[in-house]
Order: sequence, then structure tokens, then C-alpha cells
Amino acid sequence: MEMANLLVRGLDDALVQNLREQAAAHGRSVEAEHREILAQALFQPKKLSFAEWLMSMPDVGDDADFERRNDATDDSGGPGVFD
Repeated sequence: MEMANLLVRGLDDALVQNLREQAAAHGRSVEAEHREILAQALFQPKKLSFAEWLMSMPDVGDDADFERRNDATDDSGGPGVFD
């Protein structure tokens, strides 16, 4: 498998210094640390927003399954919330 090269220009000196320090903390070269950061950022599964997560839920059950019961005196005839 052929590996591509990537040259990144115009990086802030502080960013490069932080990359060096992070690489050293992980026992890696700056290049290896850069590869790891890119892999983590680009190969992670996309995180769903809360709305997307809700929309992904299957449409099962009846609305009545989720009705709120206030107490034993309501019209449901069933037990109250804390019964």
C-alpha cells in the first residue's frame, strides 16, 4: 500500500511547540503524533446531534404507552404513579 505525504505550511510556532510537547509526552515523533491526531479526528464515527439521535430511534409502540398518569384518581383506571 502506497502512503501519501502531507506538507503543512504556515503553522503557528506555539501550535508546533504544543505538538512537539504532546509527541514527547506520548513517546512519539512529531510526525507520528501528527498522524495519530489526523487519524483520530478523521476516522472517528460521526457523533450525532441530539436531534439526529432522536430521529434515529425506531418508530415503535403507541403514543398511549407514554401517557403520563398523575394519580389513582385519573380516568385510566390503573394504579397511580407511585403504586
